[in-house]
Amino acid sequence: MEGLPLITAFAILALVSPFVSAYDPSPLQDFCVAIPDLNNGVFVNGKFCKDPKLVKADDFFYRGLNVPGNTENPVRSNVTTVNVDQIPGLNTLGISLVRIDYAPGGQNPPHIHPRGTEILVLLEGSLYVGFVASNQNNNTLFAKVLYPGDVFVFPIGQIHFQVNVGKTNAVAFAGLGSQNAGVITIADTVFGSKPPIYPDVLARAFQLDVDIVKHLQSRFSSYN
Repeated sequence: MEGLPLITAFAILALVSPFVSAYDPSPLQDFCVAIPDLNNGVFVNGKFCKDPKLVKADDFFYRGLNVPGNTENPVRSNVTTVNVDQIPGLNTLGISLVRIDYAPGGQNPPHIHPRGTEILVLLEGSLYVGFVASNQNNNTLFAKVLYPGDVFVFPIGQIHFQVNVGKTNAVAFAGLGSQNAGVITIADTVFGSKPPIYPDVLARAFQLDVDIVKHLQSRFSSYN
């Protein structure tokens, strides 16, 4: 991979770890490896955890972030997530990671993370990134064009996006201040809900013709 070495990227992202326990449970023990089978776990710190005597190194391990994601999709990007579902040892530790691949012109569409702040480092290519503050702050857009080695922060709960503005593929890694920060993609959620929101509601909210809303709903329902 060209650009910043992976080890440097992970070192940058690791800086987020001391500041990410405000929303996830604070650990009261060394680790609390999550298990799906409640019959074989012990109840610790509000979570069902694997018996510490049965914990293995693989509970804290994931392999594959060196592999580019498939960007053959409508938005021409791919997010490879590494959260508590992939690494059960992240349970209660308040941090997770993603790799994002962007084809030329690809974007990570406007979305929010309801449970975590995001810090992104660009390894390859160039990205136009930004977030929009809430109504309280006049819906101000904070945006920059990033180049390899640049870092940008998206505060928790703010609508944000990334767009590949270069002529080559782009690659970024991002740390998130939650073991499972969640994601709500704005267009998918509004126009692709199941069942759909009444078109008249969205037409008034977005100041659009009802037929346009119905068309958007048909596009996003089929995409989802």
